[in-house]
Amino acid sequence: MTQDKSKLPMQKRQQHLFSVISSERFQKKQGLGNEVPFFICPYDPKDGVAMERIQKQLVNQLEKSGVQVLTINLYDLSIEILKERNIWERILTIESNTPKNQIVELLNGVLDPEAHLIPAISEKMNERDFDVMLLSGVGEVFPYLRSHKILENLQSTAKEKPTVLFFPGKYTHTLETGASLNLFGKLPNDKYYRAFNIYHYEV
Repeated sequence: MTQDKSKLPMQKRQQHLFSVISSERFQKKQGLGNEVPFFICPYDPKDGVAMERIQKQLVNQLEKSGVQVLTINLYDLSIEILKERNIWERILTIESNTPKNQIVELLNGVLDPEAHLIPAISEKMNERDFDVMLLSGVGEVFPYLRSHKILENLQSTAKEKPTVLFFPGKYTHTLETGASLNLFGKLPNDKYYRAFNIYHYEV
C-alpha cells in the first residue's frame, strides 16, 4: 500500500515538497497530460500553524537553490483590494452591527474572482519573474472566496508556471464523485477536476 505523504511528519512533507518543486520535471510541467499546472497541497486544519512555518522554510530553501517563488496570501491580497477600493474602513465600521450574510454578500461582489481577485493576482505575477506560485490563506477567506472558483478563474491566467495551493482540508478523487475540494474536512465538497495532489507527484 502506498504511503500517504500528506500524513508524514512536517519535515518529511517539506522534503517532499522541496524535491518536487525544485525538480526540472515539475518546472517543465511534465507528466500532466496537457492539463493546467495546478497542484493542491492538502493538510489537516489543525496543522495550520505548523504548515505556515513549513511554507516559509520551503520558500527559503527553494530561493537558496535558485528557484524563484511568488507567494500570495489570499487573505492579505483581499485586504489590499478592499483598501485600494476604499472599502476596508467601511467593512470595519459596519461589521459589528450588520448581519453576517450581508457582509458576505458585499465581499462576494467586491472580491469577485473574475472581476477583481484574479486581475490582482495577475498584476503580482507581472511584477516579477518566478518559477512557481504558492497560494495560501484559503481558510481565512472562506466563505466569501471559494477555492474552486479561484482556480477556475485562474486557469487562463496562470497556465505558464506551476501553481501550488495550500489547502486546509481534503482533496479527493473517487470514481463515484470525481475530484472535490473539502474545506476543513467538514464542508460540502466543491467539485474541481483540473488540479493534481502534489503528494502524488513523483520526480
